[in-house]
Amino acid sequence: MTGVLQDLRYSLRGLRRSPGFAITTILTLSLGIAATVAIFGFVDSALMRPLPYPNISRLMGVFKTTQLGSQHAGYSYPDYLDLMRANRVFSSIAAYTDTSDFVFTDAGGQHVVQATGVTSDFFPILGVTPILGSDFTTSPTDEDLWAAPSTMILSYAAWQKWFGGRSDVLGKTIALTSKRDAYTIAGVLPRTFQFAPAGATDFWTTLHPNAGDACFASRGCMAMGVIARMKDGVTFQQALGDVRAIAAWEAKEHPDPDAKRGGNVAPLSQWILGEVRPILLALLSGVALLLLIAYVNVAGLLLARSETRRGEFAVRGVLGADRGRLMQQFITEGIFIVAISGVLGLFAAAFARQLVFKLIPSDMLDGMPYLRGVFWNWHVIAFASALVLIACALFAGAPALRLPFANLRAGLVEAPSGGTGWRHLSARLVVLELAATMVLLAGAGLLGKSLYKLLHGDLGFAPDHLATLPIAVPESRYSTSAQEIELHRKILSRLQNLPGVIGVAMARDLPMSGPGSTQIGFVARPSLGANNEVGHQVISPGYLSVVKATLLKGRHFNENDNASGPLVAIINHTLAQRYFAGENPLGKQFFYHAHDITREASQPPIQVVGVIADMKDYALDSKAMPVIYTPYEQWPDGNSIVVRTSQNAASVLPTLIAVIHKIDPEILTDGGATMSELIQTSRAAYMHRALAWLAGGFAALALLLSVVGLYGVIAYSVSQRTHEIGVRMALGATPASVYHLVLREAGWLTLIGLILGVFGSIAAGISVRSLLFGVRAWDVSILGAVAVVLVVCALLASYAPARRAASVDPLTALRHD
Repeated sequence: MTGVLQDLRYSLRGLRRSPGFAITTILTLSLGIAATVAIFGFVDSALMRPLPYPNISRLMGVFKTTQLGSQHAGYSYPDYLDLMRANRVFSSIAAYTDTSDFVFTDAGGQHVVQATGVTSDFFPILGVTPILGSDFTTSPTDEDLWAAPSTMILSYAAWQKWFGGRSDVLGKTIALTSKRDAYTIAGVLPRTFQFAPAGATDFWTTLHPNAGDACFASRGCMAMGVIARMKDGVTFQQALGDVRAIAAWEAKEHPDPDAKRGGNVAPLSQWILGEVRPILLALLSGVALLLLIAYVNVAGLLLARSETRRGEFAVRGVLGADRGRLMQQFITEGIFIVAISGVLGLFAAAFARQLVFKLIPSDMLDGMPYLRGVFWNWHVIAFASALVLIACALFAGAPALRLPFANLRAGLVEAPSGGTGWRHLSARLVVLELAATMVLLAGAGLLGKSLYKLLHGDLGFAPDHLATLPIAVPESRYSTSAQEIELHRKILSRLQNLPGVIGVAMARDLPMSGPGSTQIGFVARPSLGANNEVGHQVISPGYLSVVKATLLKGRHFNENDNASGPLVAIINHTLAQRYFAGENPLGKQFFYHAHDITREASQPPIQVVGVIADMKDYALDSKAMPVIYTPYEQWPDGNSIVVRTSQNAASVLPTLIAVIHKIDPEILTDGGATMSELIQTSRAAYMHRALAWLAGGFAALALLLSVVGLYGVIAYSVSQRTHEIGVRMALGATPASVYHLVLREAGWLTLIGLILGVFGSIAAGISVRSLLFGVRAWDVSILGAVAVVLVVCALLASYAPARRAASVDPLTALRHD
């Protein structure tokens, strides 16, 4: 212990004498550890720890497949009942509806809340028991929507926020707008309960509110998600086969609309984590490369330091120090550096994790609750410990292992450089650094270009100077379609007359929010039937002009397209190409939900009166889908105001809200934003932006470390060859030839690194191609730009040593060593 303490004090003195070396090695290693541990923490929370449900391996998501390529579509209520009755592989099945916004009124006023309807087995399947009150009562009449009780269960957050955490909340009744009945509170869920597909749901209700909804009576309305628990002994393949067999039976019994639908099963955890899995794995791979570069850089610095101290250790060896004692000195110094770096890195990792959380929008984080898991668990601690142990082995052992095989006494007469072995080893390390850096830079370039393409691609409309404002109309005062239509007419008229307003319109769904879907069949084309699923958007006259959509054929909607007029629709270019290729779609007719093809003639036909260019009705990174647009007054279902202004769109939002509240103070306005803000804060934009920024940060750090490493190698090589350079200059070599000598060495290292990096970059691009948008995995412009950046940085890193070599005084160099 006395020797160890002496070595620690000696190491500390040595590092204080070389602050540049100490700061560089400690910062490099701590940054590498911090970034890697922080990203691994997210990977552990999402991918390594099971979801908080008992026996998660038996829990499945059950889905419909569609002709549009979806493998995870929802179930209609009738199809769900078929699955309940006919399956032979599940011990229990439950369903849930999409989370919807509703208005909850209490003493504090009106509040927008989220509610999700579930069947009675939903919480038992997930193994969740209320901490207060009881679960929904399971009833043999559960298949009957009308028989479902009017009860609800509160989330823990809603219980605390709206009811102050009071235990007397049980039995209270509350009403939600758009719901016909008052709901009795039956229980409160645990604080830790999470179900990612439902996001931050406040109220969980039975399916009773959907009893009068025509969608739930239709096989074509795929409005429910389904989860199920497999019976003991049933394999995944057996469950998949059973679900597919039921779907095939439904397609035979109900060919319209089930003829082109199949069944699918996926482990619930795999489905929930499907979107985030490739992103986290890509980030983990990138940060692993960064850590590799950090390790290589620090190893190079420590090896260089060991070479420069050969003379010192030769003197100590001659004076009687054995090799074990000398190795202990190296090991102690290496462990000391790693210990300081590890502590700093772990603190920085915790800070980085919190920073990432602050960058994620709260509503998006609500859909990924698994990321909020405890950070410092045994997985993360074991991983961090492994990184530190690897660093100890590399940085303490590697320099020490060089000593026993060297003739220490030769250090008294040799140059401090100790020969050419170090030059060759350091050159290989730098080539590895440069290749890894090119992979990171190319990956960051691909992701950055993908983000640019995403945000600057053709949206099909003009987002500038557009303000959007969702509204919720009190159902108690506007219970009929006529009343709601009249109110919306008044709102649009008042807003149109405001100063600076160019146009006003209404839509059911805003762009990029994903319009509802429906099934359509075409008149006089019975072979197609109603097996065509398309997006369905409801808009007011003038909407397409307000958003500046491009009309390709036909006309826009007008005031005559109302409930008393013939049914009309506008279709997008993708729908026209899919179903009317080579034909003029204007005047063609289609119908909704033909459950029996023989009834086609009895349905009122809808006539196509216009064709518009594709708009981004779905996510920014999704491909164009067929969409139909119908007039609001023929399909009264609108809750979003869109306003085009001649001024800053954000500045008009307070005025819009004030005017609407002047018409009716009970109209709830929440979530007003400009269209540009909606684009920038959309889920797709955030995912691509976060990935691009993180990858860019890793690449920038890697480039900095590589430049430092290359500079160190070239500078060391120059110092090693000072005598040789002096001889050359004494014999007539010019400074230009010395520049060429030094830069050529750096050039060869860079070239080899670039060649290896190109192959690595192509492989990396192929592995992350699912995360790219509008960019090829081997984009030549990105690879070329990255190569130029690396070459320029390599020249800059080599210039200072080359200049120093060219300015060597021959007489001084000849006396060197």
